Amino acid sequence: MHIGPREITTPFRPIPLEVPEGMKPNEFFNSAENLRDLAQNNGLLTNPENLLLYRKALGHSWEFDTSILYNTSQLILNPLGRPVRRTQVPEAVKRVWNRMNQLLIQYMLEEYPDPEEALVLAGEASLDATWPLTAPGVPSIRMLHNHFIVFPMEALRQAELADPANPNLTDGGQHSLFQAYMRRVYRRFLEEVLNFQILEPLPTEQSQLKLTGYPEGLPCWKIRGGGEALKDIRFWREYDALLQGFLDFYRTFFSQVSSRNAPLLEDVYFPEAVERLLLFDNDFLKTAKKVRDRCIQDPAYANAIRWQPAFKQLIYRNDAGDLLVTISQNSVGNAITELLGVVVKRVPDAAAYERFEPRLIERLLEVRARLIEADLGEGIATSAWPAG
Repeated sequence: MHIGPREITTPFRPIPLEVPEGMKPNEFFNSAENLRDLAQNNGLLTNPENLLLYRKALGHSWEFDTSILYNTSQLILNPLGRPVRRTQVPEAVKRVWNRMNQLLIQYMLEEYPDPEEALVLAGEASLDATWPLTAPGVPSIRMLHNHFIVFPMEALRQAELADPANPNLTDGGQHSLFQAYMRRVYRRFLEEVLNFQILEPLPTEQSQLKLTGYPEGLPCWKIRGGGEALKDIRFWREYDALLQGFLDFYRTFFSQVSSRNAPLLEDVYFPEAVERLLLFDNDFLKTAKKVRDRCIQDPAYANAIRWQPAFKQLIYRNDAGDLLVTISQNSVGNAITELLGVVVKRVPDAAAYERFEPRLIERLLEVRARLIEADLGEGIATSAWPAG
């Protein structure tokens, strides 16, 4: 069996939405009107915290696929002003969001207990205003949302190998700027600022999926206690701290790319470590110079720079059945599945989708019932299902 990223084909039912004349599709998708349509036609559950559980109309997997969206579309009309990462979510909202995450992941682990049979993953990516609205690959919903996905392993085994040069498979290993030039300082910085009790660093050979060889070279942490640990608020605090450390590294690096010898940023989470470990590290600063010099000479390269933090943060199950956490810088167009070497090719095929739809909806309604029982929201009625 060949090891390498897989390209899996996922059918979808074409969405009967008309984009107003003069608008780009991704401009319309960020509108309050489109988000209202999403809730009405694919919404499963909502709550007073404006967290919306919905079916993915353009999904990744026909097996299990759903998202939680922090739906601020009716509260913040400026798409560029909406929260796009965990650190921007109010604590009261995040507390409910974490509980929803925990119950959804617990459901997936119960329904799919064998790592040989199913790849289970959950996570989020930043949807920053660093993308021009008209750029190809820009996210269709510029608000923070989580993905909860299960792929049948047999389908992945049967899938064709993906092109390793696919621009969406550029997050780890030799492709990543952090990994290629700053691997030592990046890992040292994270190790020193993150004093974890539940998350435990894991060697690459244990974190990679044998089928795909991904994640490629990214630091990964094992969740001590597995799914049960997700019921402990300490886990979610460590999950947040990992993101904070990543943001400090990313923002500090690109501040040095933008301006030589830039001062310490005022709002970093770990200022002492940033000053000691990053702003006095030759590898870190000479890499910033390398990128800065190229930006000055190459306008296309400079235009592609993500000056604000762009990331994917993921919880997934490895071959041994352990739950792991990893984080990566994000490239335009990346989905979180590609962090694990799974490229999704979506094809419009209503008939094929309808064959999988009844069981998919059945699972989504099952997990929705658990959320309702835990006082995490009220069901939404659509043409495809009742409010519950």
